[in-house]
Amino acid sequence: AEAGGPRDTAPGQQLRALFYALAPGESSFRTVEEVPDYVEKSIPFFITFIGLEFAVSWIQKRKLPGRINDGISSLSLGILSRLPDVLFRSIELISYIYVWNNYRLFELPWDSPWTWYLTLLGVDFAYYCFHRMSHEVNILWAAHQVHHSSEDYNLFTALRQSVLQKYTSWMFNLPMALFIPPSVFAVHLQFNLLYQFWIHTEVITKLGPLEWILNTPSHHRVHHGRNPYCIDKNYGGTLIIWDRIFGTFEAEDAKVVYGLTHPVNSFDPIMLQLRPLAHIWNTFWATPGFCNKLSVIFKGPGWGPGKPRLGLPEEIPVITGKEVPFNPYVPAYLNGYTLVHFAVIVDLYTELLASMTMLSQGTVLLRICFIILSLVSFGLLMENKSTAGILEIIRCLVFIGVYKLGYFRSQFSFLGYAYEV
Repeated sequence: AEAGGPRDTAPGQQLRALFYALAPGESSFRTVEEVPDYVEKSIPFFITFIGLEFAVSWIQKRKLPGRINDGISSLSLGILSRLPDVLFRSIELISYIYVWNNYRLFELPWDSPWTWYLTLLGVDFAYYCFHRMSHEVNILWAAHQVHHSSEDYNLFTALRQSVLQKYTSWMFNLPMALFIPPSVFAVHLQFNLLYQFWIHTEVITKLGPLEWILNTPSHHRVHHGRNPYCIDKNYGGTLIIWDRIFGTFEAEDAKVVYGLTHPVNSFDPIMLQLRPLAHIWNTFWATPGFCNKLSVIFKGPGWGPGKPRLGLPEEIPVITGKEVPFNPYVPAYLNGYTLVHFAVIVDLYTELLASMTMLSQGTVLLRICFIILSLVSFGLLMENKSTAGILEIIRCLVFIGVYKLGYFRSQFSFLGYAYEV
């Protein structure tokens, strides 16, 4: 890498970054500009581990760990959540650097192992606080619920992220900006996120003594459950010690049923983002009294007039074990069609990430709008909505036009003609 630019990471280092297993000496940097984009460089490992999960699940249970429609929905939400970062620098880093530059009290050495380990604890504790608030404050839950909306639990689910969540999470990290250098924070912000990828699986059961300290697949399965015993439990990111300290820990017991207590029942990524906000809006205006209206926003999702802040536990729907995931019938050829076209969009998205510094803002914006249009169209196709066919025809015509004009480009030039077909 050029001086001052992001450093390259070896494949072995990148793999260990997924498990928070890099030593301070190999993941400490003087400036933010030198910090590698560990998340983007992990994409090949995401794909490899998803394939491995499918293989192990088939060997163990003779079934796949998820469904095509839910998997595409999760990946669509993952892509959607990253699109703002194509246009703007991360608000988490912008706000952190601003506080560091203007209000820091003192400066810990960026190359000290003690600073590295302190930041690990600080970032993870900040994540615990934010994560817990995201379940206990309705307006924050409206963003975070996107991650919980899948009724499957697999590595695809780890990539199901909210567009809006990052615009509230940043404030929980600001106390660290008073003394921890931004370059150290930028590393651990990525590591904390990457660690949470591999714990979204059912193929790993228990991990022995590690269960006491680390967040594990078993602990996180509880967090994603809608069983009454699972609600508002196990908020930790990398470490489970915060839950044990603050009384929010729950061990895995009865078979976990995944998803929201009141499912959204949609594969449309925009609908999954906005319907909870629409529900808050409608409830706000339907609730009498100014204080009650504020409570609709700032108390728990289960709150109502006369109820405790977090609602009544007895109102959580009973789990019978016979729950059927949202799974509209779609002909096999339509699933295949959606899968092929989704692969094309993934190619265009990764090519956009690789070339965005060389593109005009107009071209970048055009590509982003087309990607969003495509993800919405795929969601409607998987729901077999009557409007899906018309939208898809429009989408394909738009694609042909902008592809012919040179606004789109595949990473694989030999696929150009195939894309037009």
